[in-house]
Amino acid sequence: MNLESPKVSVSKSPEAVFNFLSDIKNFESLMPENISKFEVLDDDKFLFALKGMPEIILKKKEVIPPNKIVLGAAGGKIDFSLIGNIIEVNANSSEVQLQFSGDFNPMMAMMIKSPITKFLETLATNMPKAV
Repeated sequence: MNLESPKVSVSKSPEAVFNFLSDIKNFESLMPENISKFEVLDDDKFLFALKGMPEIILKKKEVIPPNKIVLGAAGGKIDFSLIGNIIEVNANSSEVQLQFSGDFNPMMAMMIKSPITKFLETLATNMPKAV
């Protein structure tokens, strides 16, 4: 299953956006209002939970400065990735698009598609204000 957020414009350089996303504690400022838990576990790993959902641990898996950051599931029963793609518009402006990629059975995919899509949209929408 592959889902994408809308592209959002951020009036910062790709390096500034990349540096913001590289510091995992900054993800707390991107989270939806219905977050019930956010905890930094170490330099490249954090845990979060949304109300009514299980806790999810994300770990930084790959970084390609200043254009791409890949976070992946760290433990748990579900394997997936959250990818941040940063595109330079000009020296002081970027476009960011988030992608979610995971291998799920059809029933699970049907159940999580809507909440994950909404989650991606919220992260992306909050980015221009947070960075």
